Order: sequence, then C-alpha cells, then structure tokens
Amino acid sequence: MVKNKAKAFSHPNIAFIKYWGNVNDNLRIPANGSISMNLKDLRTETEVHFSSELNTDELVLNKKKVSGAGFDRVSNMLDIVRNMAEIELFAKVVSTNDFPTGSGIASSASAFSALTLASSRAAGLDLDETELSRLARTGSGSASRSIPGGFVEWFQGDDHKSSFSESIASAEHWDLVDNIAVISKDHKKIGSTSGHLLAKTSPIQAGRVADTERRLEICRKAILNKDFFALAEISEIDSNLLHSVMMTSTPPLIYWQPATIEIMKSVTEWRATGLEVFYTIDAGPNVHVISPAGISQKVAAKIREVEDVQDVITSFAGGPAQIIE
Repeated sequence: MVKNKAKAFSHPNIAFIKYWGNVNDNLRIPANGSISMNLKDLRTETEVHFSSELNTDELVLNKKKVSGAGFDRVSNMLDIVRNMAEIELFAKVVSTNDFPTGSGIASSASAFSALTLASSRAAGLDLDETELSRLARTGSGSASRSIPGGFVEWFQGDDHKSSFSESIASAEHWDLVDNIAVISKDHKKIGSTSGHLLAKTSPIQAGRVADTERRLEICRKAILNKDFFALAEISEIDSNLLHSVMMTSTPPLIYWQPATIEIMKSVTEWRATGLEVFYTIDAGPNVHVISPAGISQKVAAKIREVEDVQDVITSFAGGPAQIIE
C-alpha cells in the first residue's frame, strides 16, 4: 500500500579504506570493498511525497529547486523505487544538509541513503537493511555504507545482490571523533561520479585494487581491536593511494590545496610527538583528522591554528539511517 509521504534522516560517512572506481558503472558495483565510520553530528533530512497532482518529479535541496544532473540522478533513483513498488506517481523531494554540500564530506552518501529510506517507505515498500543498502548504492556508491550504523564494511560483490554494506561494529564500540578541517565549502568542479569513471585511466589503480583485501583485513582488525595506530597507518596509506590514482588519471584530478598539505604534514608531526591522530581525505580539499574523543578539543584547536582553515567540524560515530516519525 502506498503511504505517499515519508521523511528520513541519514549521516555521511568517512571511509578509512576508500571506494574509487567501478566494475559496473550503471549499478555502481565497486572496483574494491571499503570500510567507513558514520558521522553522528552531520545529517541529511529528506522528505518524499508521491502525488497524483504532480506531472514530473521535483527536487528542492537546501531550499533551492534543483535541475540538471543532480535532479536526473534523484529521478533515476525514484524510477527504481516506482518500478519496485509498481506505482506511476511522481514525487516531490525536499532535502536539507546541516553541513557543506559537494566539498568532500560525503554529502551524496547521506543524501542518497536518506532518499532511499524515505522514498521506499513512501512508496509502501518495507525493505530490510541489506535491501536498502543495495538500493542506495545505485544512487551513490558510498550511500550504501550510510544505511547501516557505526563502523561499516561495503562488500564489493560481483552483481546487484552481492554488493551491499553491513555494520562490523556499533557506533558505541569505539569512541572516535572525526575533526574535519574545512578548507573549502565550495562545491567541487568535478564530482566523485565523474572521478570514478577516470579511475581506470590511472596506471596506479590496478595495484591499488589488487592490494585492497590486505588493507581491508588490517583495517577491520584495527577497528575490532581498537588499535588506533594500526588504523592510523593503514588509513593514511589508503588515502594517499586514492589521491595518487586521482592525480595520475587522465585528465588528472587534484583536489588538494596548500592548506590540505599543511594539515597532512602537521598531523604526521603531531603523531610523532605522541598525539593520537591521523588524516584521511575524500574527493575534495577538506581533511578528516581522526582522534579519540578525549583529545578532540585539543586536536580541533591545533587544526584551527593552521593557516587557511576556515572551520573545524567535529563528529562522533553515528548510527543508521532512520525514518522520522
């Protein structure tokens, strides 16, 4: 039965082992598995309303009507939901983020996971977590990781059914904080969807993918054992590999700014003096500086001292996507 309207919220996530490149671009089957942590203090809220009074889909993001590629991506996701629910109604989607959009803080992950949950529920579907994760993946690969809660692994799989995410530890398992050094709030000129298509042009991508299982195993054990320095080492290696692929693609993608590099160098120096910190960077200039919760305020203060850092956003580990009743 179609309920017509539903509202959901979801969190972005920060990947310790990154997703980059697909073996199937249409289904977003990734070239490798990945592991991430949801971010509790950042969220996207999305309301979906299917209505017989609409003659096309509508998308309003942060109070602005959206058209073009962003709208098409949302409408394509709604088409999948309509097909699953066997309905023909168009929908109005109203979505808001409480953090910068399109700047390397995984806004598409929270956007499409919230859209997946709200649209499927509004269409009368009752999907379990695995089914929701698969569906979210078709809109944004990393969105599949924002459906479950806490520390999450996305299994690569080789088809739609086998490529999904699940929690490997709850948000309460480990008291980590992501201290995000905001260097730019601008929407990046080349988004991740376009970047994934370029991955195979890099001579480094094949080696990065071939070594992923080893990195995943180290990362998984580090999280389960709460081994901070093991997680730090493998996360920084993985982040550097990701950006090496980007920089050696054709054309190259260079997201870093001078302050990005300065934060990377500073974090390495801080850790050498005994501070429990490490960096990881998604497709953008902003740097995610991970630390135990107990020293987060100290870490945030040190980040703010770095020139050209506009702001620091802090977040604990977060739970799953949820319906707002």
